[in-house]
Amino acid sequence: MDVFTGFIVGLFGSLHCVGMCGPIALALPVFGESQFNILLGRILYNLGRIVTYSIMGALFGLFGSRIVLIGLQQDLSILFGAVILLYVLTPRKVKVRVSEFSFYKAIVSFLQTNFSRLISKKSNSSLFTIGLLNGLLPCGFVYVGIAGAISTGGWLNGAFYMALFGLGTFPIMFATSVFGKVINFNLRKRINKLIPFLAVVLAVLFILRGLNLGIPYLSPKLTGKSVHMKM
Repeated sequence: MDVFTGFIVGLFGSLHCVGMCGPIALALPVFGESQFNILLGRILYNLGRIVTYSIMGALFGLFGSRIVLIGLQQDLSILFGAVILLYVLTPRKVKVRVSEFSFYKAIVSFLQTNFSRLISKKSNSSLFTIGLLNGLLPCGFVYVGIAGAISTGGWLNGAFYMALFGLGTFPIMFATSVFGKVINFNLRKRINKLIPFLAVVLAVLFILRGLNLGIPYLSPKLTGKSVHMKM
């Protein structure tokens, strides 16, 4: 799996972002009369998200490099594919229970408090910081991206993968923050039905890669040496 697939994963799953982070994007303050300043603020908000994703990608990519060194990258790829499939098949009520864990609630509460404080400041720097914090929100879709970053087997590839992942989410999130109501709830609900299908496709790709079948690009034959993702 090429690191450029990070952009595809982000693009096709970005409607999920609207459901999770849409309320934050819609709540971003408007200040000043300049249209340019408004657009700049929305760009900075999304840039903040991408920076956080890139840092996470570097950290988890570094972890993945250790996996590669001990020769477990194929097993890890199959494991990630299986975990994604398990997540898709997990009943919604179970996922809701997970969100009720005290640790999960503490993270969300901390972020919400800081979001409120930063939104009231009405400055471009606060919008960028909101984006940085937004990237830390617990999100199953981001975890899928992190799984891809780990499988890149290096901190630089991992950072690049998650930067592209963030760029993939940029168009729909930027449109939501600027046009808001154009992307209505019913449209988001319909497209969100595709998310499980896309997650299954990604899971199958992870599993095929780990099976080492010798299929170019899809399941390349890996040698015993450390293999990093192509750039």
